[in-house]
Amino acid sequence: MKFVEPLSSVPSGLAFIASNRDFITTPEFAQVFSVKPQTIRKNYCLTGDAYGIKPVKIGNRLLWSVGRIAEKLNKAN
Repeated sequence: MKFVEPLSSVPSGLAFIASNRDFITTPEFAQVFSVKPQTIRKNYCLTGDAYGIKPVKIGNRLLWSVGRIAEKLNKAN
């Protein structure tokens, strides 16, 4: 999968958490939105996404696109 957002549009807090990765884990995603990881998992189970962002599932892990998260955070500002 390709990273679609230019790095300059990624908020600094998210860039720090992502550490130049294109995808972050569920606990990291929860940290960005200041919720518990279980909240993210519950939203995913109920709706197939969390905060309008669909994850990539690899094995038993959900990975969340840094680009999509940055889009969501930038729209909120």
